[in-house]
Amino acid sequence: MRLFAAVLPPTPAVDELALEIDRLRTLPGADALRWTGRPGWHFTLAFMGEVDDALLPELHERLGRAAHRTVAFPLRLHRGGRFGHRALWAGAAGGLEEMRLLAERADAAARRAGIGMDEHRRYQAHLTIARSRDDADLRPFVEELEAFEGTPWDVGELALVRSNLPVSGVRGEQPRYETVGAWPLGLAG
Repeated sequence: MRLFAAVLPPTPAVDELALEIDRLRTLPGADALRWTGRPGWHFTLAFMGEVDDALLPELHERLGRAAHRTVAFPLRLHRGGRFGHRALWAGAAGGLEEMRLLAERADAAARRAGIGMDEHRRYQAHLTIARSRDDADLRPFVEELEAFEGTPWDVGELALVRSNLPVSGVRGEQPRYETVGAWPLGLAG
C-alpha cells in the first residue's frame, strides 16, 4: 500500500482554509488550477511510497516510538507559497522546529522498518492546495495568501495515511486518503 506519515489539521483549521480557498478561486486564472479537496489536506511528514504489508508491524511500532518521543506542539495555517509554477500551498507557523523533528523521526522510523526512502531533504511544512498542469502564474495566489492567518491548535498526533490513487480515469478525480494508524504525541515515560 502507498503510505505517508502526516499531521492532519483539525476541522476548524480545515474550515478556515476552505474559506480562504473559496476566495482564491475567484481570482483570474483559478480555473486553470486543479484544486485539492478538504479530505486531502494534510502536512506530509515522510512519504514512503509503496510499502510491503510484511513491514507494517515494525513500521507501526517505530512510528509509535517516534510519536511518543515528540511533545505536542502548537501550529496554525499561515500564509502560503509555491513550488515553481506547479504547486500552490498553504504554510504553517508555530512549532515548526517540533514539526521538523517529528518529520525526521517519522523518516528514520520508516528507514529502520526497512522501507527504502527517497533522498532525505530538509523538511518544509506545506499543505498543497492546488496544482497546475502547465506553467501557471501562481504569484497572484501567493500574494493573496500573504494575509492568511489561521487559528492555532495543538498537534497531538502522528498519523499514518494510505493514499489510494484515482483509478476511474475521470478528469479531476482526487486521490482518496485513509488513516491507517495514529499515535498520540508525548507519551514517553
